[in-house]
Amino acid sequence: MRPFARTGAKAAILAVVGATALAACGSSPSGGNSVQLTPNGAFGKVPAAAAFGHAGTITVAEPPGATPTWIFPVTPGANGSVFTAYSFQYLMWRPLNFFPNGASVSEDKPMSIANDPVWSNGDKTVSITLKNWKWSDGQPITSADAEFYIDMLKAAVKVSPADYSNYTPGVGIPDQVVSMSTPNSHTLVINLNKTVNPLWFFENDLAAVQPLPAHAWAKASASGPILDFTNPANALKIYNFLAAQSKSTGTYASNPLWQVVDGPYKLTAFNNTTGAYTMAPNTSYSGPHAAKVSTLQAVPFTSDTAEFNAVKSGSIDQGYVPFTDLPQVKSIESTYNVFGFPDFGFEYVTYNFKDTTGDFNNIIKQLYFRQAFAHLEDEPGYITAFFHGAGGQGYGPVPRIPVSPFTPANATTDPYPFSVSTAASILKAHGWTVTPGGTDVCSKPGTASTDCGAGIPAGTRLAFNLIWNTSPAIIGQQITDLVDQAKKVGINITLKSDNFNHMIATYYDVAQPKNDNLWAMEDFGGFSNSTYPTTNGIFNTTGTYNIGGYSNPEANKLIAASTTSSNPAAVKAEASYLTQQQPSLFQPNVDLIEVWKKAISGPPAAFENLTQYQLSPEFWYFTK
Repeated sequence: MRPFARTGAKAAILAVVGATALAACGSSPSGGNSVQLTPNGAFGKVPAAAAFGHAGTITVAEPPGATPTWIFPVTPGANGSVFTAYSFQYLMWRPLNFFPNGASVSEDKPMSIANDPVWSNGDKTVSITLKNWKWSDGQPITSADAEFYIDMLKAAVKVSPADYSNYTPGVGIPDQVVSMSTPNSHTLVINLNKTVNPLWFFENDLAAVQPLPAHAWAKASASGPILDFTNPANALKIYNFLAAQSKSTGTYASNPLWQVVDGPYKLTAFNNTTGAYTMAPNTSYSGPHAAKVSTLQAVPFTSDTAEFNAVKSGSIDQGYVPFTDLPQVKSIESTYNVFGFPDFGFEYVTYNFKDTTGDFNNIIKQLYFRQAFAHLEDEPGYITAFFHGAGGQGYGPVPRIPVSPFTPANATTDPYPFSVSTAASILKAHGWTVTPGGTDVCSKPGTASTDCGAGIPAGTRLAFNLIWNTSPAIIGQQITDLVDQAKKVGINITLKSDNFNHMIATYYDVAQPKNDNLWAMEDFGGFSNSTYPTTNGIFNTTGTYNIGGYSNPEANKLIAASTTSSNPAAVKAEASYLTQQQPSLFQPNVDLIEVWKKAISGPPAAFENLTQYQLSPEFWYFTK
């Protein structure tokens, strides 16, 4: 529902929950389970559900460096990934409303704890009615539990804005909430400080509220009494206690707090060194599920090669096909179903607008430089050479594929097509002495249209670093080619490899400002975005996920309009402007190629949304 960081082309999770997805626009291949590429970028098809056989233990692959790192659903930015949220926390604590339904932009209403919201007071008051779900200890889920979650968010951001991964000051929950009331145990009424776009507020904020068990968690110590969490002083004490417990990763499976759940699973084992975990069915789960729910066992891998070897040997029930191994997909079709589709989000190289090393902050502020750099990216070539055709171009925050009603016109064709000569011409026209194979220097300092730009002194060199995520391998393939093309126009980039979890915890100006000068660019992957794809929180100045500190008054204005205007075209205008401005280097949107054994079946939607970073094995079962 809200954006979460993700690796590029991750492919090891399952689901029926979510935050983002879009249905394929063309027809799926027909006949058998052979993997075929269609023009819309989708691979294969999901077979119809077979008859229920029996439950068992289902093993799923965890990508290297992308294991869950935080259990308390109020998640800090440094831990805010799809792997922690969608494929770990959501199995234990469900959101009010469930998006998407499989891989389509719609709500899965049976999976939703609450009915759709009802608006009044000029779209400043919203009422939510909860269904008759219950906690694993038999207590009912109440409107107070939803209120408790929002009060925990308020307490978290008082401690630090970085303590809530989706926080944007003054926008949405919690800052726009001026009061809440619970007229009965099933109804929560929220009053906001101004009119909002109902679609945005519902899909980006409200739907993502995760009711928390106030009757078990609203305390300041393990043995302390239950406190009135509506008192801000108490809420702060409760938040500090729960956050401290979440930092104790070694006690995740033994801490009685985390055993009170409303999702389909309870955590029974967690290895805080490897990230492996085991979950047993929550026998009191109120939502839809298979006739008998299987145990879940998440298996971490140290490399994509090791994961695919497990697939080829048949030792993992559900996994993924790394893009480097896509030509081998035929070899596993006798054992596995295969389905791939792009995530409804975007991949990008993040720019650090606060890195003063070599005046990079002043260089990257120049629109001409970002446009020149975009001309060095060969998206069609990447899709052919590295993705084996399994993906589509992404020129802005709303990509060309998957198709969205909010895709702006300037994102349907490349506004900055691959051209090394064009990149060189742009640099020369703005005061740089271009030295192919060497390092460019600024020879015309100043602020005129033919100068290098404000804050860039004579002799400044186009030399900086780029930190990249080693998994999946296609990130490195794209980055290596980008660096090679940059050398042709005298841009000298030093590469440093890293892993996903370390990158989002370290190179992140909101959470770790002390590290601002350690990186100029980074490629950890991208974002899984909402079905209403505003970049609120990502590219507005105060966004918690504004990893590189991009700041543009017009972007702020357009992003604000997409959250307050009832006109859906507002978010399209936002996307159009950001596509033109290139606050980051947008990359091709790749298919996530998911596989699961043919001996496992369930509703097709529970496998389709594997491509949306979701995990819902409560629907899965063995056929024989």
